[in-house]
Amino acid sequence: MQVSKKLVNSVPHCVDDALSGIVSCHPSVRMLQGHRVVVRADLDQIKGKVALLSGGGSGHEPAHAGYVGKGMLTGAIAGAIFTSPPVGSILAAIRAVAQAGSVGTLLIVKNYTGDRLNFGLALERARADGIDVQMVIIADDCAFTAQKKAGRRGLCGTVLIHKIAGALAEAGKSLEEIICQVTAMLGVIGTMGVSLSPCSVPGSGPAFHLSPDELELGLGIHGEAGIRRMKMMSADAVVKLMIDHMTDPSNESHLRFNPGVRLVLVVNNLGGLSFLEMEVVANSAVQYLEDRGAVIERVMMGPFMTALEMAGVSLTLMQVDEELLKLFDAETTAVAWPNVAKIRVTGQSRSISTPEEEPEVENSQGTEGFPFLSSQALKQVLEQVCSTLLSLQEELNELDRAAGDGDCGSTHTRAAQAIQEWIRERPLPSQPGPLLTALAKILLERMGGSSGALYSLFLTAAAQPLQSYNDPVAWVSAMDAGIEAMKRYGGADAGDRTMLDALCSAAQELHALQSPGADAMQVLAQAVEKAEAGAEATKNMTARAGRASYISSTLLSRPDPGAVAAAAILRAILQSLQLKNV
Repeated sequence: MQVSKKLVNSVPHCVDDALSGIVSCHPSVRMLQGHRVVVRADLDQIKGKVALLSGGGSGHEPAHAGYVGKGMLTGAIAGAIFTSPPVGSILAAIRAVAQAGSVGTLLIVKNYTGDRLNFGLALERARADGIDVQMVIIADDCAFTAQKKAGRRGLCGTVLIHKIAGALAEAGKSLEEIICQVTAMLGVIGTMGVSLSPCSVPGSGPAFHLSPDELELGLGIHGEAGIRRMKMMSADAVVKLMIDHMTDPSNESHLRFNPGVRLVLVVNNLGGLSFLEMEVVANSAVQYLEDRGAVIERVMMGPFMTALEMAGVSLTLMQVDEELLKLFDAETTAVAWPNVAKIRVTGQSRSISTPEEEPEVENSQGTEGFPFLSSQALKQVLEQVCSTLLSLQEELNELDRAAGDGDCGSTHTRAAQAIQEWIRERPLPSQPGPLLTALAKILLERMGGSSGALYSLFLTAAAQPLQSYNDPVAWVSAMDAGIEAMKRYGGADAGDRTMLDALCSAAQELHALQSPGADAMQVLAQAVEKAEAGAEATKNMTARAGRASYISSTLLSRPDPGAVAAAAILRAILQSLQLKNV
């Protein structure tokens, strides 16, 4: 068995170290000496109020110690990984809150045999000492269609119980009133989980095995089996399956669901799902519930009750009315409770209008100085550039594999295809400034990657000095402005093994256009040759910018793909203009 890697000091003491980490970082909580028990630092503030204690096996962080604080739990008792806490520690916590002056203690216990037994035994011993203690069992699992003798498991819905019971206790409600409210809540909370990969207890291997193309529906938070294994599917399909199962009337554990039902939705990361996936799942859940007619009052998204590093997610639904929602919104100092906006989710606008672009301003200046740079000629230039880039896709990708992620050619192909689509759909702007600005926008939106941003920067800056096509000096200024923008924001310069090595070489030669009587085509041809030489020279350079800067220079023996692409674009422009002038 291969043991999974864990970043711990030692397997036997990892729980103690984790609890120490909580109290080290959060002065609002303390450890009960000699026990794995975390309690509020201000225990004196619970005098005359009901104390709330919860807990269970570790490995579900931030549950339960993360929910200790004013307005939630008074204390949390931790066991070893996935193991119920010992009776002695539970009893020590009960005695500690009783000595602090609580007027009763409620034990909030998830429905697992070990937890029921150990918390129950501690309760009986505390009662024998004359302490007023009661216990509620939380069983919010909607997975199984038939009731097992063990009953529904306690899952992430337990966290919502902590919150509601904590708000009631903080408001001074009696132990009996809190138990009554919590008992009523058990019928309006349901949870369902799905996993893409197993978890592993420190010092052990994976708790179970899932094939790369499988997911498990309805599993527990310790890796217990779910209701079935299925082939991978989209987030929308998984969410629909989970919610449909949770609300299916033929399921004895179902949550009642009617159009107009008001809900709090919890999208709980089981430990190893990426934030991107969590946001996708949350969006799917909100959209599907609203499509079914639910009114979503609040959404919580994040890790609330995990299963170590299990890559999975659970959905918890809680039906609410105004009273329950007010308790949910009540303030708490518990460090793991999120800052949930007290605003109804359903019915809110989820976008704002994009500002309209300024209309293009046409200019009546002629193009007699450079007749080959008319707007019609520019269309042919762009077509030539696109054709060139498309033909270079595999060559540029191959060059990029040595130093990047091998997609330079594909990125330039996306740019070429986007430009081709654009020039087919509309006439080009008659002036160079608007033309370059439009191209900058297309590349930024469609090309992607750092190349898209750099080209967009270049074209946006280059557009500023250009008022017409017939001023050679303006084209020189445009080239200089574009290069300066790339240097300023990209952080590279000539000699750093980037596209700037080609562009800067060309720009130096283009300065000859500023001389009276300069032959524009001859200068442009010389500039292209310099660009190609600059690109070729990059194979002997040490990369100091971009992904290539992380690669040893001894492994970089071919030209930079970005520089090759930039030189190829200039060559395509020259070829198109030469054909125009024949």
